[in-house]
Amino acid sequence: MFATSPRTLTDRRIRTAVIGTGGIARGAHLPALQALGDDIETVAAFDIDEKAVRAFCADGGIPHPCTDLGRMLDEHRPDLVTVCTPPVFHREQTVAALRSGAWVWCEKPPCPSLADFDAIEAAEGADGGPYASIVFQHRFGSGALHARSLIADRAMGRPLVAHCQTTWYRDAAYYAVPWRGTWASEGGGPAMGHGIHQMDLLLDLLGPWSEVRAMAGRMVHDVETEDVSTALVRFASGALATIVNSVLSPDEVSRIRVDCERATVEVTHLYGHTNDDWRITPAPGVDPAELAGWRDMGENVPSSHLAQLRALVADLRAGRRPRGSGADGRTSLELITALYKSAFTDTTVRAGEIGPGDPFHAALHGNIPGWAPRPVPVTEIPV
Repeated sequence: MFATSPRTLTDRRIRTAVIGTGGIARGAHLPALQALGDDIETVAAFDIDEKAVRAFCADGGIPHPCTDLGRMLDEHRPDLVTVCTPPVFHREQTVAALRSGAWVWCEKPPCPSLADFDAIEAAEGADGGPYASIVFQHRFGSGALHARSLIADRAMGRPLVAHCQTTWYRDAAYYAVPWRGTWASEGGGPAMGHGIHQMDLLLDLLGPWSEVRAMAGRMVHDVETEDVSTALVRFASGALATIVNSVLSPDEVSRIRVDCERATVEVTHLYGHTNDDWRITPAPGVDPAELAGWRDMGENVPSSHLAQLRALVADLRAGRRPRGSGADGRTSLELITALYKSAFTDTTVRAGEIGPGDPFHAALHGNIPGWAPRPVPVTEIPV
């Protein structure tokens, strides 16, 4: 079954719907949709919790609360659906929306496995969509776009060494939420659920990676997944990078640093960046006028859901594939999958080697003893 043909959107507002009405929907997706109210009308929202979806719609001025996803898609015919549910539901809900003819904007992580992502890609339309784009809002701040351009153009010379750090802190209360820390519902630990944003931005800045060597540990929390990981990554350009993902770090920071031949470019923040969070340090001998050009990032556009949504709406109206979809949306999930495979099998993993038939293609734990979910004994199965 394939997605329906693209819809004509040149002469009307885009009809949107929200799937899932929890914190990320209230705190990020709905405000972004409302900020583009001249271009967008949110016509419906779905949640299996009727009380929650009714409250969400009442608070957001959305006319149609729904508890049946298929019925919502059939009756209200949204052009764009935002998916704000836990990762375990992303494949099914995204595919349903695509097959109804709607484009999808899906919260990260995209889905629990490469097999799931491949199924989503298979449900997309041909030229013109519909397409499914993943929320990678850190790519869309003006500082990130400027740095990406400088590195791609080799303005500061070749990128040589990089560091990618997501060192956050999550306590036992955080993991008391039943779906957190499990492979089945979250898909992975901090590499998947937290560090994915910085790793995606690193890939956006440096381009394709070629191999990864990693380690992971379960050092503090009683969870199925890891709570810390480290990796060494070689990029196709030859650049080398270190990656650290942690939920054990009281001094929380998100950081990317790229050392090029003629300058270091660095961003330090926590959950979002502005131009002021970026710094460019020149090598000796760089002309001050050239440095001033490197440091001129233009209008200050913070990284945000709104910045990405604005770009996605433009792509939707133009019928062109958006950033963060297809192969471009898959790249960070592939790196994370390779990180887990390397860590759990004590091997170097190369780009492109994890495909159908590889146990890590179907699940990030790869069914490796000590990391795979513990089988439920017969005595614990409810009757």
